[in-house]
Amino acid sequence: MKVLTSVIVVLCAILFFALGALAAPETPDQQEPEGATAQSEAPAEKEKPSPHIESWGEFEPGDGFLVGRSGIGELWISAYALVRYMNQMPADQTFTDHLGNEHAVDTRNDIFSHRIMIFFKGWLGSPKFLYNLFLWTVNTTDQRGIFASMGYQFCRQFSLYAGLNGLPGTRSIQGSHPYWLAPDRVMADEFFRPYFTMSVWAQGEVLPGLWYNAVLGNNNSSLGVKAVDLDRKLSYGASLFWMPTTHEFGPRGGYGDFEMHDKVATRFGIGAVKSPETRQTSDPNTPNNTTLRLADSLNVFDDGSLAPGVSVQSVDYQVLSVDAGVKYKGFFLQAELYNRWLTNFQADGPLPVGQIHDLGFYAQGAFYPVPKMLELYVATSQIFGDNHAGFSNSNEYLGGFNFYLFKSRNYRVNTQVMYVNRSPVSSTFGYYVGGQKGFTVSPAVSIFF
Repeated sequence: MKVLTSVIVVLCAILFFALGALAAPETPDQQEPEGATAQSEAPAEKEKPSPHIESWGEFEPGDGFLVGRSGIGELWISAYALVRYMNQMPADQTFTDHLGNEHAVDTRNDIFSHRIMIFFKGWLGSPKFLYNLFLWTVNTTDQRGIFASMGYQFCRQFSLYAGLNGLPGTRSIQGSHPYWLAPDRVMADEFFRPYFTMSVWAQGEVLPGLWYNAVLGNNNSSLGVKAVDLDRKLSYGASLFWMPTTHEFGPRGGYGDFEMHDKVATRFGIGAVKSPETRQTSDPNTPNNTTLRLADSLNVFDDGSLAPGVSVQSVDYQVLSVDAGVKYKGFFLQAELYNRWLTNFQADGPLPVGQIHDLGFYAQGAFYPVPKMLELYVATSQIFGDNHAGFSNSNEYLGGFNFYLFKSRNYRVNTQVMYVNRSPVSSTFGYYVGGQKGFTVSPAVSIFF
C-alpha cells in the first residue's frame, strides 16, 4: 500500500505548486476552457452568474435563474430532478455468496421521483467568495439532507473550499453529474467509487488543460452519519487530469459529445483515495456504514460477511483509478481502470483474509445519429473479485439512448437496457441489486437548470 499512499501524496503536492501562482495575472490565453472542472465561458451579465471560476466540487449547480443582486452579493436558484421506472428481471432470484450461503435477490419493479436537488448559490462580499446551499433527496432510499459549501477563489490556479464534496478517487465523482450517458453510473464505477463527505478541498488549473483536485474529509460517506459515530481518523484523496489537445472536455467534463467537437478533445486522469472506515454506529448488530461491498455484494461490516459469527469493526479502503476519454464530431469513447484494496481489518474474531484486492474497468461509447437530439450508447463493466479471498467475477453489458428535448443537454428522455451477471453492487440508489443475474430496463426523464 506504500505505492498508493505515495501516489496520493504526489497528487496532493500539486496544491503547493499552485500557491506560487497566486499573484499571477490572468492573460487572454488563460481564459476558462469550456467543460473543465470549473464552469465554462464568461457568462452574459444579465443571464448568468458573474464570470469567475464556479466550482463547488461534485455538487455543481446549473446556470439557474437570478433572484437578486446588489453590491454585497447575489442569489441564484438552480435545480435537478429525475423521474424513472425500474424493472429488474427475473423477479425471483437467489445467489450464493463466497462462503456458500444462499441469499434472496431483492429485485425491483417501481416508479419513483428518484433524485431531486435544489441549489441556492451566489457570492457574498466579493465575487471571489462563493456559497452554495442545497437541498438533496433520494426518494428511493428515503434520504434527505440540507448541505452547504463555500470557498474563496484566489486565482485560476488555486481555490479553497469547505463543505460537502466527493472524495476524488474516480472520474464521475468530480462534478460531471448529470452529464453522463445515463442518469446513474455503470456497475464498475458504482462498485469501486468513493462517496461524499464533509471536507475541505483545493483545486485549480496549474497549466493550460492540467487540473488538480485534493480533498481532506471525515470518512467515505457522511450521509446519515452523526459526528458521534466518527473516529479521529481522516480520509484523503487527490486527482490529476490533463486535457492536452483542446484544454477542455465539454461542459462539466461530461460524457458524450453533445457539443460536436470539430477538433479531437482528449482527457487523461488519475485519482487515488485512502479512507479508514468503521461501522459508524453504536448498535453492535446494525452497521450504519453501507458503502463498502465485497465482490459478492455483502456489506463488509455485516455480521458473518467474511467468517461465520465474526463482525468487521474497521477496515482501510483504498482505490486507485486511471481514465482516458476522447470526443470528436459527436463520437465519444471513455474507459476507466480500477484497483481497490481493503486492508488493516479489525474484527471481533479471526478472519480468513488480511487483505482483499479487487480489479475492474468499464468502457463506454456513444454517437449522435441526429446531432444534439438523439444519442445512442453502449457500455460494459468487468469486475474481477479477489480469487485468493474466494471471490468470483461479475460483469454487465448495456445499451441505451437519450432523446434531448429542445436540443439541450439539460432536458432529456433516457431509456437503458442492461444485462447483469452477479452484481456486486447492492443499492436502491443506482440500477443494481446484490447478486442479480438478468435484465434491467429503466426509462427516465430528467430536467436541469
